[in-house]
Amino acid sequence: MKSLMSALLLSLSLVAHAFAGEAFTQERFDSLQADGKTVLVDVTADWCPTCKKQETIIKAWLSNNPDKELHVLRVDFDTQKELVTHFRAPRQSTLLLYKNNQQLWFSVAETRDEVITTAIEQALASR
Repeated sequence: MKSLMSALLLSLSLVAHAFAGEAFTQERFDSLQADGKTVLVDVTADWCPTCKKQETIIKAWLSNNPDKELHVLRVDFDTQKELVTHFRAPRQSTLLLYKNNQQLWFSVAETRDEVITTAIEQALASR
């Protein structure tokens, strides 16, 4: 019974993690940008409480806006240092919004729901 509960919790954790985005790859980012998609790059760390707050906001926005196309690509602050440097992320909890190969927004440690969701909405509305 204990192992069944552990497996269930692990499955739920994986679903929640996947819901908040996919692992960043340059190929995926380039493909989404070539297609004119809106991409949120989330420079995050599993141990970061600020990142967890941001993730909660992003998950809620995605859940409340299933008809809107936002792609979340996660950069692991601890293991993807070359990408952290590439995106000039001064620390974990850095969020960047891109569309049409243009950076539209850059934020560090922002946890106000209205600021993050407004930035997402504005990026989606941009041409």
